[in-house]
Amino acid sequence: MVYKLKDFFDNTGKTTRVALLLIYDIMAVCLAEFMALFTRFEFSFQGVNNVYLELAGRYTLINIITTLIIYALFKLYSSLWRYASVREMLNVVAACMVSAFVQSFGMHMLRITMPRSYYILYLFFLLAFTAFSRFFYRGVRVARRSFLMERDRNVIPTMIIGAGDSAYSLLKDMSNSPVVRNRVVCVTDEDQRKIGNNILGVPIVGNDSKIPWAVEQYHVKEIFIAIPHMSAQRKKEILEICKNTGCTLRILPSMAQIVNDEVKVSNLREVGIEDLLGREPVKTNLDEVMQYISNRIVLVTGGGGSIGSELCRQIAAHHPRQLIIFDIYENTTYDLQLELKKEYPGLKLVVLIGSVRNTHRVDTIFEEYKPDIVFHAAAHKHVPLMEDSPNEAIKNNVFGTYNVAKAAAVHGTKRMVLISTDKAVNPTNIMGASKRICEMVIQGMYRQYPTTNFVAVRFGNVLGSNGSVIPLFKKQIAEGGPVTVTDKNIIRYFMTIPEAVSLVLQAGAYAKGGEIFVLDMGEPVRIDDMARNLIKLSGYEPDVDIPIVYTGLRPGEKLFEECLREEEGLAKTENNLIFIGKPIEFDEKQFFDQLVDLKKTAYDDDPDMKRVVKDLVPSYQYPGK
Repeated sequence: MVYKLKDFFDNTGKTTRVALLLIYDIMAVCLAEFMALFTRFEFSFQGVNNVYLELAGRYTLINIITTLIIYALFKLYSSLWRYASVREMLNVVAACMVSAFVQSFGMHMLRITMPRSYYILYLFFLLAFTAFSRFFYRGVRVARRSFLMERDRNVIPTMIIGAGDSAYSLLKDMSNSPVVRNRVVCVTDEDQRKIGNNILGVPIVGNDSKIPWAVEQYHVKEIFIAIPHMSAQRKKEILEICKNTGCTLRILPSMAQIVNDEVKVSNLREVGIEDLLGREPVKTNLDEVMQYISNRIVLVTGGGGSIGSELCRQIAAHHPRQLIIFDIYENTTYDLQLELKKEYPGLKLVVLIGSVRNTHRVDTIFEEYKPDIVFHAAAHKHVPLMEDSPNEAIKNNVFGTYNVAKAAAVHGTKRMVLISTDKAVNPTNIMGASKRICEMVIQGMYRQYPTTNFVAVRFGNVLGSNGSVIPLFKKQIAEGGPVTVTDKNIIRYFMTIPEAVSLVLQAGAYAKGGEIFVLDMGEPVRIDDMARNLIKLSGYEPDVDIPIVYTGLRPGEKLFEECLREEEGLAKTENNLIFIGKPIEFDEKQFFDQLVDLKKTAYDDDPDMKRVVKDLVPSYQYPGK
């Protein structure tokens, strides 16, 4: 009953608004006719010829009916005029022009002769009266909002970088929103032809070099970057300028993300450190990916993790015959299951819970589903935690990989792709050493079972993944600090999750067997610089508003990560950002014999595990060896 009453009053309100507009338009037609004659005869009541008044009056009823019908056809009674914009104004102009033409044609057909200037003057007054009725309320709202914002001490002076369509849409969205506290005070743009002009009344004050000056001149507190299609290098240059202004930065997503959506303030996201990497995202050949994934049975181990879940999303989009997700952690896996079912209702999806350590469980899954392609992302990856639990790292990473690889070989899987890490190169921690052993398992398996293309993909730190440094820094900044950095000189390679996944998928397409694929991730990033930049991009001053504390390197960490050992060499692929490391020769029989001893050591929870690992990975360096 309550909802019915609400709907009744809502509909009554709409009906009342339409009725008032109809009454107003009837009056506007009559007044436009009179004002056209009044103006034609030099604004003199006595000068208006009664004959013309009578002739106009004969056509008034027809004119009113046709005008109201035309207005309805042009949706002048169904638009929300509080949000009226250029499109609505064009509708008003078009409706008035059509109405004036119909009036002229109708009078001619009825042999009603009026002064020639009457028709032009009638169109002018009809347009003025109609536009006034539609845009008066919007004008009052804009003026009232502008007045209130001028008096509001909580208003946020804002700059927009980029004077294109996105900036226009942002300005329009802000003027329509009663909750947005931002008031745009200036705009910058690199196009010299735009500088000195206005966009919706806001001055375009200069190019990128003028940003610091404009921030000081207009007391800017927030900066919106509204250039959704700019290059990574341009973005980095802008952010390098903006990070020293003390302003909070927000940025529009890429054009591909907003092409089907109107640009709004809600589209803006916080600027992340990934925007400062200064290189274009790695592109993968989607045709190749679709070719080898389409209509195949695909298994992803560790599918609920950061990399695994993105793999599942990309695979699901390329029409596999069946997607199998295998993970031990049920919460994130369940969330991914719901997401994929919603996004891809036609996907044949199987979600299984279990551990890659469980040989019988793994064999059973391969025997039942017989996957064509396997992406092995299940692993322990946290360096400090694994240093304290080295046997668990070996059990899960090495023998989990061995179980999956052996099952893949025995059950005829065509491709298996191992997710590896740059920490496997000259490892100084047990996690990296375990991953190096995993790579050796993959290479050894390929030599024993060449019908399965076993490959590994090696990359650096992944921005935004579970447990990565960026979410930690953001959380620490949100809490007011301190931001903790292990060492002032520590350096890491970084890539985004989509980039990592694109590399993994591309490796699967290139796989011939036994390769270790390596991504050219550009220049390494100093973690201290990253922390300071992130603080600045959040609108704070490092060591003033947010302190930075150096905690010292954690067990197993090193200052600089490598992606490839010198003796491995490099070979190019079709993608100039993806390379292949030449496999290092090793005695396979001896290696697999050593794995037997390694497994016994791990499951005996032997405290001497690191020494045993050293025998398998001579490049492994650890304290106290």
